[in-house]
Amino acid sequence: MAEEDRRALRGCDMLANGSEPKQIEENVFEVPSQSSDELYTVLVNEDGWCCSCLDHRIRDVTCKHIYAVKFWIALKQKLAKEEVKAVVIEEDKPVCKFCGSPEVIKYGRKNGKQNYFCNHCARKFVNNGEFQRLKTNPQVITVTLDLYFKGVSLRKIADHLKQFYDLKVTHVSVYNWIERYINVLDGYVGSLDPELSDTWHTDEMMVNIQGKMEWLWNVMDKDTRFQLANVISKTKRLEDARRVFQTAKRTAKDRRPKKIVTDGLHQYRKAIKKEFDTVRETEHVRNVGLQDAECNNIIERLNGTIRERTKVLRGIKDEETPIIDGQRVYYNFIRPHMGLEGKTPAQMAGLELGLDGNRWLGLLTQALAYGRE
Repeated sequence: MAEEDRRALRGCDMLANGSEPKQIEENVFEVPSQSSDELYTVLVNEDGWCCSCLDHRIRDVTCKHIYAVKFWIALKQKLAKEEVKAVVIEEDKPVCKFCGSPEVIKYGRKNGKQNYFCNHCARKFVNNGEFQRLKTNPQVITVTLDLYFKGVSLRKIADHLKQFYDLKVTHVSVYNWIERYINVLDGYVGSLDPELSDTWHTDEMMVNIQGKMEWLWNVMDKDTRFQLANVISKTKRLEDARRVFQTAKRTAKDRRPKKIVTDGLHQYRKAIKKEFDTVRETEHVRNVGLQDAECNNIIERLNGTIRERTKVLRGIKDEETPIIDGQRVYYNFIRPHMGLEGKTPAQMAGLELGLDGNRWLGLLTQALAYGRE
């Protein structure tokens, strides 16, 4: 990959991780540093783009801060062109529960219920009742979810909705939307049956919850990168480790791996012995290092992603926060991974749900349909 492409990718990652530029004058912007409290000044004039960072000043290149501002401006312009307003969805104007398109027509009645036909995906469906009860466009809900799990704060999301959707909501309302629909999504994705490899990776990390450091345990499938469990506990006792593997087994529909890779924490050895048949069924590989043939690098990268998100939040305010389950949904079903050739872990695990375009909307419509069934 060329160095210029790397800088562009870093600029995109800055936006994804919540380092949003701030426009202070017509052609002047401030971009927060990712490693300190410093602010870099980016400006554009008749001579081109300039940045106060060392990378630009010494090498005279388009740095990641300039790319971040360019991407941010392009995103704002795209959203402005869409002119999507927050509106009440009338009962006779539903959206398609499969693709989220509003291009639907009435298609007769069956068993006393109105049927609809989608001109966009050519599928029939019964009235999409849950979305009809929303007071705002489903597009607004899914934009809210996407911004939140890309690292944007609740207050910044509320400001974004006011600017681009002419919708005045409080940050509390934004949080309530996220909590409500992550619960809906979590129930649905928990019913799915992923196709997994025979090796799981497990690791634990510390997270700040209400000012106290607690433990977040993660379990991931090796080949698909599908996250099987993320459990918070106040301690690292045997019962905590067992609860992690019990959650992972439920996600895997009680299928057992042939191998589990962990660090040297002795509770892992005891928990795996309790939850799996380690003689005939599951091998425990422990005390792995970064250079070992069997290492925990893939789950360490997941831990890094979570650290970046909680850094923006300055800690998690509530142990029951939707961000933990929501981050797993986002990681598995929404966010394409460069290491998976642009696919999501769900796609690698054989869960082809047809989530083209607005993945949040497609997943949420399927989740709502599943809840009604």
